[in-house]
Amino acid sequence: MGTTATMDEWPPEGQFPFDLFISKKYKSFWGAGNIQFTDAVGNLLFRVDRRQSNNSSAQKLILDASDNTLIRLVRLVKGPWQGFMVSDNEEKKLMFSVHRTQNTFTKLEFDIFLGDGHGEGAEADLKMKGSAFKRSCTIYKGNSIVAETSLMYTLGFRKHFIPRNRFRVTIFPGFAELSLVVALVAIFFDKRKFWI
Repeated sequence: MGTTATMDEWPPEGQFPFDLFISKKYKSFWGAGNIQFTDAVGNLLFRVDRRQSNNSSAQKLILDASDNTLIRLVRLVKGPWQGFMVSDNEEKKLMFSVHRTQNTFTKLEFDIFLGDGHGEGAEADLKMKGSAFKRSCTIYKGNSIVAETSLMYTLGFRKHFIPRNRFRVTIFPGFAELSLVVALVAIFFDKRKFWI
């Protein structure tokens, strides 16, 4: 478990892991909901908006607390996710692509390629593994953990788990692309109901 970051200290510095807190805000019971990332006291830092598309692709926007778009995520049917950097409301170059390599009820695995121009057989820059049902997602760079999600609980005579629709992501020192971590977590938990 990492330290907690607040808006006054954002972005966090130092050599310690820090936590963001993930939840979903639903507009209706049957709605897909939008993922939100907050600090320890509930200040919004990042938000993920699902957007309808006229073609056969799924789209999400990674927004900061001021509603500025940072990354646009696009996924063609049964294809990889692609993340495009957005600056001053203009879409820039391809930032990364995410390929699912395993998909079962208990295990998900993805290969992440940063930038453009990776040929067939290229080694992934990052890997993402875990179980959406257990709220467990770990992002690796080589043998090092970049970030990982986990359920929360309170300490005391007995451990009481906080409801499953709110959990944390711990981001470890040495990885500065926070919006990338947010985007990857959003892809990992795509179409997952947080109350299950």
